[in-house]
Amino acid sequence: MKQLFVILMLCLTLVGCGSKKRIVTKKKNAPHRTERVVVRTKTDDTKTPAETPEEIVVNTENRKTFANSTEEYIANYSAIAKEEMRKYKIPASITLAQGILESASGQGRLAVEANNHFGIKCHDWTGQKIYHDDDKNQECFRKYKHAEESFEDHSIFLAKRSRYAGLFKHDEDDYESWAKGLRAAGYATDRKYPEKLISLIERFQLYKFDEEVLGHTPRVRTQRTETTSASTATHEVVKGDTMYSLSKRYNMTIEELQRLNGMRNNDLKLGQILIIKSN
Repeated sequence: MKQLFVILMLCLTLVGCGSKKRIVTKKKNAPHRTERVVVRTKTDDTKTPAETPEEIVVNTENRKTFANSTEEYIANYSAIAKEEMRKYKIPASITLAQGILESASGQGRLAVEANNHFGIKCHDWTGQKIYHDDDKNQECFRKYKHAEESFEDHSIFLAKRSRYAGLFKHDEDDYESWAKGLRAAGYATDRKYPEKLISLIERFQLYKFDEEVLGHTPRVRTQRTETTSASTATHEVVKGDTMYSLSKRYNMTIEELQRLNGMRNNDLKLGQILIIKSN
């Protein structure tokens, strides 16, 4: 009798034990495949043996891959740039090109740690801050909670400062004039800044976002000759690139690369866009 009681208790224990988690996957023939993870957790009330299911559905399809970090950056932020264009009349192509250049396609420290995509410093800033070496050691830069705030602040920075008022006299589809106007207004000290922006806009066809906002093909479209196009080329920094390897690859000296790109040292960032050929 005692042995029968022990066996009965063991059976009850085995029935009571079981996996708290199970994974249910839809059939392969289903039009939209997802993984449905059902997690069962005990309630806090130990007197209630009931379990409450919680479902987390994870989409395992349509995960787009990109050829490089710049294309991914454009996919992630083009909608924001277009919205900023609607509100502030700043070409989306210019905003995206500046973001790519200033943030190394979102891979730079300021973008990663501070959501600062445009290198805007702390002038009259009361929000969070981050310190980073730039023209001087440990300069103060603005820190944002979300990247969208950085794009908005960039638009306000241009729209509200009198030094940039001349930019808004240019047509919204004239990205070349905007690029040159930024340099003339003192946005950047790099004398090649306009060429870098224009090269990015044309290489990645960023002007198409201006067209989407305006609803028509721009009246002003830079018609660059073959000579002009050949005079400026760019290279996106990938893992393993060094200034030495690039100088050998493009038959340039390290000093030429530094001078052409306004660099003070040999530091490179993944996704950084370099001008590698210029007359």
